[in-house]
Amino acid sequence: MALATDKIGKRYPAVAYAVGREKIREYAAAVGETDPLHHDLEAARAAGFADLVAPPMFAVVYAGRAVWPVLFDPELEIDFAMLVHGAQEFRWGPLVLAGDEVVTEVEVVRIEARSGLGFYALESRSVNQRGEQVCVGTWTQIVRGAAE
Repeated sequence: MALATDKIGKRYPAVAYAVGREKIREYAAAVGETDPLHHDLEAARAAGFADLVAPPMFAVVYAGRAVWPVLFDPELEIDFAMLVHGAQEFRWGPLVLAGDEVVTEVEVVRIEARSGLGFYALESRSVNQRGEQVCVGTWTQIVRGAAE
């Protein structure tokens, strides 16, 4: 099966995410983050922040919502049953706080075949309500049997 390399450069509609205080607390608790900046509003304010600070990897919450539709885009012909997570990396900008409105756009930046596997690299760009780029993510997915 030929990979849909003509879809490199395809961009997807932006997805907005309102960062909530309780979502930050829930995420921090789920991943074992104990820093009071993620749980205690008074501690965050005492440290000079307007509200709770999201842990850096909270990016998977607000950016992930924009990535999921790409994985199910019929034009990419990704067999989700054969997909495995290959790699993920992030470059962070200003901290994300409760009350922020983060908008994420995703672009397909690479599709290639290696050893019978299809590699799909997506780039997410997340911007807050002040126009600051809070995170750029590279999400690499591997599809077994996609390039036989």
